[in-house]
Amino acid sequence: MTGAAALTGAMLAVPSALAALPKAKITRIRFYRTPTDAAGRPNVRQPTFNQSTHIVQIETDAGLTGVGEGGAPDVMEQLAGQLIGEDPFRTERLWQIMHRGYFYPAGREKTHALGALDIALWDIKAKALGVPLYQLLGGRSRDHVECYATGFSIPNQPKASHGERARACMEAGFHSYRIHDPGQDITFDRFAQVPRMAAICREVREGCGRDGGWAIDFHGEYDQNDAIALADMIAPLRPYFVEDLVRSDNLQTYALIRSQVKVPIAVGEVLGNKWDWTALIEKDLIDYGRVTIPNVGGVTEFMKIAAMCEAHNIGLIPHFTGPIATATLVHCVAATSTPALMEMSGGGRRVWPYLNNSYDFRNGRLEINDRPGIGCDVDFAKLELLGDYAERYAPIKTLQRKDGSYTNW
Repeated sequence: MTGAAALTGAMLAVPSALAALPKAKITRIRFYRTPTDAAGRPNVRQPTFNQSTHIVQIETDAGLTGVGEGGAPDVMEQLAGQLIGEDPFRTERLWQIMHRGYFYPAGREKTHALGALDIALWDIKAKALGVPLYQLLGGRSRDHVECYATGFSIPNQPKASHGERARACMEAGFHSYRIHDPGQDITFDRFAQVPRMAAICREVREGCGRDGGWAIDFHGEYDQNDAIALADMIAPLRPYFVEDLVRSDNLQTYALIRSQVKVPIAVGEVLGNKWDWTALIEKDLIDYGRVTIPNVGGVTEFMKIAAMCEAHNIGLIPHFTGPIATATLVHCVAATSTPALMEMSGGGRRVWPYLNNSYDFRNGRLEINDRPGIGCDVDFAKLELLGDYAERYAPIKTLQRKDGSYTNW
């Protein structure tokens, strides 16, 4: 076969695959509470709200279903009503409907629920074609996803030092060890904390060894001057990244911080859709984006932000949320070429009894699975039903351009 003939064949294969999508409408959306939250605690009130592990299932009249993760009952009810009766395969269109469909555009809490539904829609589409999600996003660009550890502990050694944990973390196969240690007291003493953390960072650097990476999360606890001072003290230790040096309420602060520190800056676990990210990326204020799902609005929005990051040589360090979102992130990161490092909580030892399949983690890295869709199998009998939505509810008429694309109402 000539090169031209092969290319023509490949081009013709795309419409053929798309033609395999059945006619389908969304008929029902169910929303469930999981027994634990993302940190393994009893799931009573989701103490870390935007790490919700609530599960959503979208059903269609074609017998296809998809699952997603995130959101809260009130915002999920609003968004779900807008999807009933819609074509589940028009993911970009449905994203616009959910984002624009009320008087105000979706804030971060609603975007989190929107992201859960968007995951489920992509899960349906990939399952309908019988392929893993990453195939719809450009195919595999890497063989696995490296991980760094948050909250890594040594079994039966609760008093192990950070240096000892860092060493054990490297031995377990992780790429990097991350620390966040505000101390035991709720009183934050800035004069004591800065030198204390600098000493811990030196200990961690030694524990990771010559080839191991390490990182630190400032968690927005420090005032700006103290954050800059600590960043300067640890710069010679060459951290992989320094996360959230100050609060993320005023992102323009990073213009000043960027000009005064020499450490790689990572920001963004609390941010939402692309408009939250635009200034940070376009003004080159960060080195790594903590872009995560479902916080940014699901797969649809993640891939757009990832493309923005690639154009500015910014790496991806997605924040760990729940197991279904993490499984989805693996597919998204697998289809990008930017430097990437994913967070794994608890050393990767946490089990999810309501999931028969989720992410595939071993030896400090996330493997890319070939199961159809996002590759998650949920045991719904172990979940509590929070909402059941089968009635269409679209309170505001959203306007469309002549070509059918949405504009505002």
